[in-house]
Amino acid sequence: MNWISEWALPKIKTLFGAPREVPENLWHKCSACEQMIFHRDLERNLHVCSHCGHHMRVGARQRLDYTLDEGWQRIELPKAPADPLRFRDQRRYGERLREAQAKAGQEDAVVVAHGAIEGNRVVAAVFEFSFMGGSMGAGVGEALVTAARLAVLQDSPLIVFTASGGARMQEGAISLMQMPRTVIATRMVKEAGLPFIVVLADPTTGGVTASFAMLGDVQIAEPGAMIGFAGARVIEQTVREKLPEGFQRAEYLLEHGILDMVVKRGEMRATLARLIGLLRLPERLPEETATEPMSPAPLHLAAPAEPESAGPAE
Repeated sequence: MNWISEWALPKIKTLFGAPREVPENLWHKCSACEQMIFHRDLERNLHVCSHCGHHMRVGARQRLDYTLDEGWQRIELPKAPADPLRFRDQRRYGERLREAQAKAGQEDAVVVAHGAIEGNRVVAAVFEFSFMGGSMGAGVGEALVTAARLAVLQDSPLIVFTASGGARMQEGAISLMQMPRTVIATRMVKEAGLPFIVVLADPTTGGVTASFAMLGDVQIAEPGAMIGFAGARVIEQTVREKLPEGFQRAEYLLEHGILDMVVKRGEMRATLARLIGLLRLPERLPEETATEPMSPAPLHLAAPAEPESAGPAE
């Protein structure tokens, strides 16, 4: 019996304590300035770099927590066909889909919730970029249609936070058909007289940009967000010209009239509440206090004055 390993070492560990396991995710490196940021400071600053102001990507649930009042509720979405084309490349699409669902903890790339922003009721649809790049397939189209119907039912504004690489190639033409489908969903909201606000996060590209993402009553973007349809290299090869520096960034699009606002993440909640208050239609008066509209008073035309008779000439 080795008394050192069997008796002495356990006693020493008991006296001095076992070595503590240090988590590996205590520090995060900013992808823009490469500065290290403590995880608590990063969370307190809403995942915005305190050194350079770079807005890091956040998940759908985090964005809902940052934006909506406490107590928001997630909406259960209808299930879309899992693998309508039985697509397969190096792996089956069904396997990729199940892996993404297990990793993200949700059925598809959009989370729909209803709640309030500073007391203003809203319906929010938020993209999850970590779910297959936030790509738009039948499930995303179904989520946006559900969000639009819920907004009309609850008489609430619809806010969509986009972060997507575009259409999902594994669903072929079905994914492309979600472009007109989501456009029709936005028309439902607008025809009901409700605000439709789009917040474009990094990145928003492809079929999402070419459909509902550019149809908001107000177009907002986060600082530095990449927004466009095709990639810069594809465009340069097509037009055979050198593109301006940062031409697909939020600040460039704001300067050229594509966006209405570029809002920092820490100011997004207050900005959305202010916009909802400005865009919301005035509430109707109760029936018991409402008065009938006044009919215009009849217009009385004065009869023309009779000409004075000329007196006798002197």
